[in-house]
Amino acid sequence: MPVWAQTATLLAFSNLFMTFAWYGHLKTLNTKPWIIAALVSWGIALFEYLLQVPANRIGYTALSVGQLKIMQEVIALAVFVPFSVFFMQQPLKLDYLWAGLCLLGAVYFIFRS
Repeated sequence: MPVWAQTATLLAFSNLFMTFAWYGHLKTLNTKPWIIAALVSWGIALFEYLLQVPANRIGYTALSVGQLKIMQEVIALAVFVPFSVFFMQQPLKLDYLWAGLCLLGAVYFIFRS
C-alpha cells in the first residue's frame, strides 16, 4: 500500500476517534459534570493519538509536514460532516460544500510540484 494511502487510512480512523472525543460528549454526556466529559474525552483521545502519531511518522517518509497537515484537515472535514449530520442531528449546510471546495484548493496548492 502506498505511503499516502497508509497515512490517509490511519488519519481517517484517528479523526473518527478525535471527532467523538471532541464533540460526542455534547450529545451523550451533556447531563454529566464537565470533568466526567473531559476524562471520557481524554480516554477516547488516547486511541486517536495511537493512530495519529504512526500516521504522521509513516506519512513523513514521503510527504512534507504541510502536505500531512492539509491531508489531515481534508480528512477531518470528511469525517466531521457525516458525524455532524448523522450523530449530532445537525442540518447539512451549503457551508460544508464551500469549506470543502476551499480545502480542495489547499490540496491543489500544497501537492502541486
